[in-house]
Amino acid sequence: MQLFVALIAGLIFGIGLIVSGMTDPSKVIGFLDLAGSWNPSLGLVMGGAILVGLVAFRVAAGRKTSLLGDAMRLPGATRIDRRLVLGGLAFGAGWGLAGFCPGPALASLASGGAKPLIFSAAMLAGMAIFELLERLSARRSQVAEN
Repeated sequence: MQLFVALIAGLIFGIGLIVSGMTDPSKVIGFLDLAGSWNPSLGLVMGGAILVGLVAFRVAAGRKTSLLGDAMRLPGATRIDRRLVLGGLAFGAGWGLAGFCPGPALASLASGGAKPLIFSAAMLAGMAIFELLERLSARRSQVAEN
């Protein structure tokens, strides 16, 4: 049941990205081009998403279990550290250069174009490299402790 609900939620999210035009890299780049022909529509979509997220997290924070009965597992990190800032800068640079972020890129795969495919492949490679570096770092820390 949980996988089915996740599938439906993902489909609704993807359809929302397509309907709002967020799968169009030129729309994203138009939003980021403050000195050129600025397109504020992404700001409205982001504002709506932030509002929905704020309400959802407030409601979730007051619950012990999810609507499907699982234990609530909300993020616990509250600190802004070097890794968060560097990750945000890398995300923003990739978003600005490609015009895609992960959700819209995956939704754009349905269009069959080369750009979302290349971006998604690069994103997966970056995730794999990060995971590899994290494991190597954990091993080094473990060896240093022993």
